[in-house]
Amino acid sequence: MDDVDAVQAQIARNMLDSGDWVTARLNGVAYLEKSPLVYWLMASSYAVFGVHDWAARLPLALCTIGLCYLTFRIGKWAFGEFEGLYAGLVIATCIGLWLFTRILIPDVILTAAIALAMWALLRSLEEQEASPVLWASVFAASIAVGLLLKGLIAAVFPLGAAFVYLLVTGQLLRLRTWQRIRPFTGAAIILLLAAPWHVLATLQNPPYFDWTPRSEPGQYHGFFWFYFLNEHVFRFLNMRYPRDYNTVPRHLFWLFHLLWFFPWSAFLPGLAKLSYRATDRAGNMRVMALCWIGFVMCFFTLSTTQEYYSMPIYPALALLMGCSMVRSDVWPRAGALMIAAIGAIAALAIVFLYAQVWNLPTPGDISNALRTQGFEAYTLSLGHMGDLTLQSLAYLRLPLLMAGMASLGLALTGSRLRGLPLYLGLAASMILFLNAARLAMITFDPYLASRPLADALLAQPD
Repeated sequence: MDDVDAVQAQIARNMLDSGDWVTARLNGVAYLEKSPLVYWLMASSYAVFGVHDWAARLPLALCTIGLCYLTFRIGKWAFGEFEGLYAGLVIATCIGLWLFTRILIPDVILTAAIALAMWALLRSLEEQEASPVLWASVFAASIAVGLLLKGLIAAVFPLGAAFVYLLVTGQLLRLRTWQRIRPFTGAAIILLLAAPWHVLATLQNPPYFDWTPRSEPGQYHGFFWFYFLNEHVFRFLNMRYPRDYNTVPRHLFWLFHLLWFFPWSAFLPGLAKLSYRATDRAGNMRVMALCWIGFVMCFFTLSTTQEYYSMPIYPALALLMGCSMVRSDVWPRAGALMIAAIGAIAALAIVFLYAQVWNLPTPGDISNALRTQGFEAYTLSLGHMGDLTLQSLAYLRLPLLMAGMASLGLALTGSRLRGLPLYLGLAASMILFLNAARLAMITFDPYLASRPLADALLAQPD
């Protein structure tokens, strides 16, 4: 349930206590897997508010809010105020963003950095832009921040998407393009911001330049090898040791986006009705969003994948959906009716389940009523859903009731409302549903979280 949370939080605490903000350490062992910015943010939060679990999560929570606002601002700039509002609603209330921000991973901050980079690139290229140099600098700075969050992938995504965009819009070979982007200035900004930590980490953890072309147990090759080769090259090629990850099947990696963007994924067919001609600001943004989505998804189709790896495309999809939802043609109506049907079916199913469990006894905690699956099932984000039994639902009466009300809200909203009231109603229903899921996770906590184990260890005599 808390996944890597304890690891991340403890590394940040060690940084604060030791004063070593270069080499991450866990239980005294160098932890060279990840870039440091997320640890710096958590350690800074500890310094201000004290060492608490909520202080560890505060930077990610604030960045999640910032991502939603950034998506709104980009949509407003590119398309209009309502398109921006709808894009913000989509990303703020979709299942995927909520689910993948329950754990302390930096992907939501990376997503914001990439979104800012893509917006900055478009603004630097726009002839009417009064400050192209500023926006070109923001593009480079966003990449640098991403490098300190998630490593080289933070440069690959925006640069790759930018290359494809410039290619398909015919701007790649224009001198004017490179005069506005200022690649040498951008490279200097990236090096100035991101290189110092990489250099210091390499110097603190020799050997400096080990190029051993394999990953094997019992061999230490220093920061350079572990971070650049093992964590980047070998992970991409599925050769990393130790293999601390699992790969989601490609078809599920793609299909799960219908769930991650629910209920807004019902409006996906409307994207086909949009114009993708780069003739104005809105057209440029739509083409950029397609290049952004396509590059990221194709990259992970060719490499190892986790469900949350595609989070960087969420703003792009939300922007396209926001643009599509403003149109008053058949697709928003058909999508609303689809949501209404799903909501009605879900509400009826929940009523049936609630009737079965409302008077069942609930001794102890929910672990008494759960079943156990094979380990492979738990590699998926919702794998523990398979642990549920009818008896276990008796421990989830309140979340069930709230989920039923949310489903009814989706059904009524989708069948009766149009335009802004429709989208606000769907967002409100999703807020209720996600709070039901939060309460369910709290009920699961004694069974899945590591905190009870930590409390038991702390209670032992020295």
